[in-house]
Amino acid sequence: MKKVMLVDDEIVIRENIRDCVDWEKEGFIYCGDAPDGEVALPMIEKWMPDILITDIKMPFMNGLELSAIVRQRLPDTRIIILSGHDEFNYARSALRIGVEEYCLKPVRSLDLVKLLHSVSDKIDQERRDKERKSYTPAKLFGDLCGGLVTTTEAVEAASSLSLSLIASHYAVVLCDMRDSGNPAFTDSAAVAQAERIIDDAMLAPAGSWSFKRSRTEKAWILKGDSREELGAQIERIRREWIPRLEDELPGSVIFGIGSVQDRLQGIHVSFLEAEEDRNLRRMTLQNRQTLWDLSGGTTGTSAYLDRARFAEFLKIGMPGQKDSFIREFAAGLADVDWRSSMYGYYLLNDLTLESLREAKRTFRSAESSEEIIAELQSAIRGIASVEECRRYLETLLEKLWQWRAEASYKYGDMIAKVKAYIQEHYGNDQLSLQDAAEHVRVSPSHLSKVFSQESGQPFIEYLTQTRIRKSMELLQTTRAKSYEIAYQVGYNDAHYFSNLFKKITGMTTRDFRRQGMPADRATEGD
Repeated sequence: MKKVMLVDDEIVIRENIRDCVDWEKEGFIYCGDAPDGEVALPMIEKWMPDILITDIKMPFMNGLELSAIVRQRLPDTRIIILSGHDEFNYARSALRIGVEEYCLKPVRSLDLVKLLHSVSDKIDQERRDKERKSYTPAKLFGDLCGGLVTTTEAVEAASSLSLSLIASHYAVVLCDMRDSGNPAFTDSAAVAQAERIIDDAMLAPAGSWSFKRSRTEKAWILKGDSREELGAQIERIRREWIPRLEDELPGSVIFGIGSVQDRLQGIHVSFLEAEEDRNLRRMTLQNRQTLWDLSGGTTGTSAYLDRARFAEFLKIGMPGQKDSFIREFAAGLADVDWRSSMYGYYLLNDLTLESLREAKRTFRSAESSEEIIAELQSAIRGIASVEECRRYLETLLEKLWQWRAEASYKYGDMIAKVKAYIQEHYGNDQLSLQDAAEHVRVSPSHLSKVFSQESGQPFIEYLTQTRIRKSMELLQTTRAKSYEIAYQVGYNDAHYFSNLFKKITGMTTRDFRRQGMPADRATEGD
């Protein structure tokens, strides 16, 4: 809400303007008033109004002198001159010092409100332009990955940065570079050298972008003209370049790869998948280091599990083949001493983590891995025999086959429930992703990912569209004022609602309502 201050030496005018406008309803805060410029100056510096309304002819310090000082000290404050002197010189002087509007007394309250809204709209537009200009490529890409910017805002910001953002498909790759006990890698120069090697080796195709998320973490947003083209590039990264770079680079270099998405908002989904893939890969590498350390032990260290074979059965195996496959697959664990050695635990943990990564990539499950990993690792710790090991492998297969079965379902029932919940509660100005997640009994991050992935837009964008569509209906079917409709559809700030409505529909609420009126009533007031 914009703050407004009034300066006029006529007390009757000050009282009329103060009392004849419903400031809060119109989306403004009336700070107060003063009888002349000299008295007003300290009040202006204290309150810092967004809009200053001032008379010209006043004692001690007139309106033009006051306006010149305010323009110098508070350049963002917009000034409206009120004067009973219809003289060209006054208007020319006012325009020269940067006054926003110049109008003659007496002014009707309706005209003043209209003028205030016009100035307020200009302030909002300038602020949006300033925000777009303040965008850097790194901030834009970070907001896209974080799901913090709508498609329209992202395209506008990219245009101001002269970036070609639009593509057919997108995917995100993350790389985390840490020292892992290597003192040389703590040096920023070593990290920068590692980044250059990665950029040169694999992640700098024409038209793709990269940005730093922290001192040791970097993200790449890849784009392609087709799903097949980008998918092939991702597969080369996964199978050829990542193993080579992890061997060549110093320190601990861990990658995460998200899926290929066909919408700009899908960058957020791909980023969340890349984060989870990176976390699973880190746990896998840590587990394999422990396996390597334990492999010099005495009991059961010759045991081996073929992860690639298990992954293949995970994708194409049938329930009727499960028992015979697991019996043959786990035969090499018969000699493991489950009571005195931790080797079998780390072997199964390694298989579990790798299988989760493969299932996430293949079946695109949005289910949180943390809870599943904790549950499965707890089960592994309880294994005391090869028979219990086989039962655990059956549990692992059944759990991941459940993801396989759900892969074609795409969480349709959950998304339908969330959309129905939004339709029922859009009028609640406190409605949030957290509320919807609690309604369908999943975590907010899980719902954010699934909703974006399945509906093609973030939760907040769908909520906004629902509210605007309902406001359009109310504008055409009721006589409610715009501010009343704003409250009904979940916006406490009527001015914010008006700006948002215009941004989405291209029309003010008044113009939209008139458009649906009969021709003989289209010129009537709102």
